[in-house]
Amino acid sequence: MAINQAAPAKSKKELAKELGISRQSLYYKPKLPEKDLKLKAEIEKVMADNKAYGHKRISWALNINKKRALRVMKLFSLKPQRRRKRPEKPRDAGQAPMAIPNLVQGIIIDTPNIIWVSDFTYLPYYGKFVYLATLEDVFTRQVVGWEVSTRHNTDLVTQALLNALEHYPAPEIAHSDQGSEYRSETYLNLLKSFSIQPSMSQKASPWQNGHQESFYSGFKLELGHPECYPTLGELIEAMARQIHYYNNQRIHTALRCPPAVFAQRIALQKLTTAELNNQLTNRETAER
Repeated sequence: MAINQAAPAKSKKELAKELGISRQSLYYKPKLPEKDLKLKAEIEKVMADNKAYGHKRISWALNINKKRALRVMKLFSLKPQRRRKRPEKPRDAGQAPMAIPNLVQGIIIDTPNIIWVSDFTYLPYYGKFVYLATLEDVFTRQVVGWEVSTRHNTDLVTQALLNALEHYPAPEIAHSDQGSEYRSETYLNLLKSFSIQPSMSQKASPWQNGHQESFYSGFKLELGHPECYPTLGELIEAMARQIHYYNNQRIHTALRCPPAVFAQRIALQKLTTAELNNQLTNRETAER
């Protein structure tokens, strides 16, 4: 009768030789999974405060390589919230195109307060709608003015413009779509009174007002569902906080910093340049 006996245990030296590796390799414990878990926690913390951040902005926030951020996000299925599709505006359907041209298409700017783009959006709230109108500086990407109302009319967009003009110099051009609010005589006369040229996207061409389209897409996503806020006052307060967050904390992909930080840098550069020019002028005057 044959008896099966267990093979004698091999030493680590014999096992390493059989596998064709060094004996030290048998003691190696990979560090990458541990690093990935640590980075996962850091990414989740950033995403908790910045719900729309993709791998690029997360890499900037954590000061890591974007490919590493993307790899870890894919490994642990970490995804930013999806953007909502923009709703239609039935009131504007069937209106004849305006004669006002698109003045901003292809234009290159290198300073603030040249072009402001404007639009409004609506938020569903307990069977009704709350409307938000904003104006954004194309160069700094700052939201320079905004207004909230339970009605989308001319007052909504004119008040947003007046709010912006309280804090910033009038731009050369104010761009919008061809919504009825921006086509109104009241709004166009207000622009004229501040020597602001009106500019409009072609009809049914939302990509020609892409800055505002992009802003609202991220704004709604990060605000969350409006009915999370029990009262209208709480909702408006949350919208104000979200605009402040966008201007002062949220990293803009085109700027690689928040818009307000970028605007401060530009203002400081201009101030420094002006001081240097004054010093040179004074020196030249003294030498004469």
